[in-house]
Amino acid sequence: MKHRDISVKILEYAKAMPVVTVTGPRQSGKTTLCRALFPDKPYVNLEALDERAFARDDPRGFLARFPDGAVLDEIQRAPDLVSYIQVAVDESRRDGMFVLTGSQNLLLMASVSQSLAGRTALATLLPFTRREAYGDDPPDLMAMLVRGFFPRVASSDVSPFEMLSFYIATYVERDVRNLLQVKDSARFDTFLRLCAGRTGQLLNYSTLASDAGVSVNTAKDWISILETSYILRRLPPWFANVNKQLSKTPKLFFLDTGLVCCLLGISTPSHLTSHPLRGAIFETFVVNEMWKRQANACQPDALYHYRDGAKNEVDVVEATGEGLRLTEIKSGATVATDWTRTIERVSSFLPDVKASRVVFGGQGSSTRHGTSVVSWRNFSP
Repeated sequence: MKHRDISVKILEYAKAMPVVTVTGPRQSGKTTLCRALFPDKPYVNLEALDERAFARDDPRGFLARFPDGAVLDEIQRAPDLVSYIQVAVDESRRDGMFVLTGSQNLLLMASVSQSLAGRTALATLLPFTRREAYGDDPPDLMAMLVRGFFPRVASSDVSPFEMLSFYIATYVERDVRNLLQVKDSARFDTFLRLCAGRTGQLLNYSTLASDAGVSVNTAKDWISILETSYILRRLPPWFANVNKQLSKTPKLFFLDTGLVCCLLGISTPSHLTSHPLRGAIFETFVVNEMWKRQANACQPDALYHYRDGAKNEVDVVEATGEGLRLTEIKSGATVATDWTRTIERVSSFLPDVKASRVVFGGQGSSTRHGTSVVSWRNFSP
């Protein structure tokens, strides 16, 4: 098993809390990780119909098999079981008893927050980071973006386009359609692909809804469910009180570049190299690396984008304990002289900027006008 950066936090939580709950998208490696970290604990997958029926029909009998706890996979399949886990850990008063995993955050968190408040630590496992997948020797940039970072896809020699097509059909469409109770599957598929075409862009619900042939409220509902299912995510706008008219519109990002490429029909690195959305997909990769770093450290969200009425834009504003860090993202392989100009302008009126950088799609690193220019190969989120 490849090392996962979040392992340290999960083991730390298991020494301090009776329950650890690990969420994340399907196929992000939750089961593999939890079984590796807790090899002595019994393991039960509640996707199995017999185990699920046992947990639902006789929860006390189900848990009686595990007096010292267990790893319970896909716990959202038996949400009422969480209440009985609460009773078990309260009676035992031991830390690290149960490890719960789930891939439908909406259903899982509804039961966990109600029954296990104060009894569980929460961790989110996203797909591989670039270093988790490839170490210090990543492949060609375009090949990496097309393959993406889901563990099974990133570690396989099979065509990523084929494997991700299976993922969309078996997980995205099934799980999300079930949550939404979508009757018109073709319209939902169109909506999903329209979202993929908007990765890295400002999210305009009206135009998205119009293009998909649904109402604005439906578009908002579908985006929310896709977000809680870890398919995509919204990057909120920076809201600091500066003397500027700031955009209030979030940007939309998919949580895996391979998934975006598959939905857009991009099957080869050469196709991506010439694709008009190459820059947006590269930006998706960089923003995801920053989100993964936060998730692996179990830190709260602290990433935003900046856009004002004068069309000054910064791709990522990160709020740190020491101040703000600004990140611009450029897919080009050759450093341009004007890449740092927007950062310089925004830094002049945005308070408390402590660091700035440009992450680009070429080789080497340098400093321009006080801003670090960093290759994607050397980029440390």
